[in-house]
Amino acid sequence: MSTQPAQALAEPLSGPIPWVPRWRTLRSLLAMARNPIDNLDQVHLRLGDTVGIHLGGIRPTIVTRDPALVQHILQKNHRRYLKSDLTHGLIRYLGRGLLTNEGADWLRQRRLIQPGFHRQRLAGLTRLMQAAAEEWTRELRLRTAAGPAVVDIHEAMTRVAFRIIAQATFGTSMSEQERERLSDMLTQIQAFYVRTIRQPYLHPWFQLAGRYRHHDALSRELRELVRGYIRQRRAAGASPGQDDLLQMLLDVRYEDTGEPMTEDQLLDEANILLLAGHETSANALSWLFYLLAGHPQVAENVREELRQAGLSTQAPAFEDLARLPYSMQVVQETMRLYPPAWILDRVALEADEFRGQPIPKGTLFSIYLYGLHRHPGLWPEADSFRPERFAPDAQPPVPAYGYLPFGGGPRLCIGNHFALAEIQLVLLETLRHFAVGPVSAAAVVPVPLVTLRPQPGLLVEFSSLP
Repeated sequence: MSTQPAQALAEPLSGPIPWVPRWRTLRSLLAMARNPIDNLDQVHLRLGDTVGIHLGGIRPTIVTRDPALVQHILQKNHRRYLKSDLTHGLIRYLGRGLLTNEGADWLRQRRLIQPGFHRQRLAGLTRLMQAAAEEWTRELRLRTAAGPAVVDIHEAMTRVAFRIIAQATFGTSMSEQERERLSDMLTQIQAFYVRTIRQPYLHPWFQLAGRYRHHDALSRELRELVRGYIRQRRAAGASPGQDDLLQMLLDVRYEDTGEPMTEDQLLDEANILLLAGHETSANALSWLFYLLAGHPQVAENVREELRQAGLSTQAPAFEDLARLPYSMQVVQETMRLYPPAWILDRVALEADEFRGQPIPKGTLFSIYLYGLHRHPGLWPEADSFRPERFAPDAQPPVPAYGYLPFGGGPRLCIGNHFALAEIQLVLLETLRHFAVGPVSAAAVVPVPLVTLRPQPGLLVEFSSLP
């Protein structure tokens, strides 16, 4: 049986941790719900790296961008901290997969699935990534045939990333229409779920308006669509050479029993793969091309690296990626400025202390990764796009637990290498053929849902290279 986090509301930590008065939180409820990043940035600017707020005006929460405290929670004392009900609430819609599971059940599943992401399988999956990248550039070539084309980059990258994760999970049998429906359902579910967390005072209205029933129905539709693919594969059996993630999930066996996962376990893990597998990459690629549109020299540096590696006229293979470190630095810097998971939650399962300050059982922490990644005390010119800061000899070096685009500690994202390879391949394939430029000088506002999306309608311009 998995261990669930304590549900009792914790009292604020004693000691010098400053708290935003509850009346001030209540006064700014709508502003916090609409733009939590700006509001949290202002709170940290006024009060320091670790502050107390009341989430939704109700729940005491410690928000931190202190890398030492983050390391304490995620790594050094991780057994005393589990994800809170803020994440576990997703179980209602997505099931109990690696993202939402906890305790001994989570560890058992992690050990079972981890080998499925080893280097050999990743090398095979990169062929699917490359095929999707080439399909994207063929579409772009048609759109730019008569001149530069303006592209809604998040819409385009969501299609590319979902095509990749759907094919990597289910093979090539899923139709474009089904992929789009799955992506739409996952987007609706997470947007609604985040709203229930930020505006808990609207729960009665959500009930009366049937919003919970609507999203429960979406969840059932999602599960039945995925269930159909699982049953279809089980009935047909694996084709020769079939090496996708669904086949991996079907083939693995628990060490202690020798049994496979149940159908419901397969459903839960497949749902999490679909959500995490396309959200991270779609958002990172969107932000990546947005940044490159304003930094043409960085894009040219990537092309020069390709030329020096002899790859400017051919698509890089998996084994070539390690020879292209600058392009990976571009990816890393993008994910510093716009981390896919912009905030993490943990709750103390038992009493603890940090730097002499007691942490009562039940204390809820929000680890503010966006603020950590842009902390001016950790990153020189913290808001600037500088890929070279990730070079091996860069000074200052990347701060310990100051850069966590995939989380940290034992719960480091299992698909991090998959996502990085995918993003790098799409970046390289695009820049081999196209230049990218801005459409507007207006600032882009991040949309912090479960992941950090750009605002709708983020436009960039692509043009064919000579």
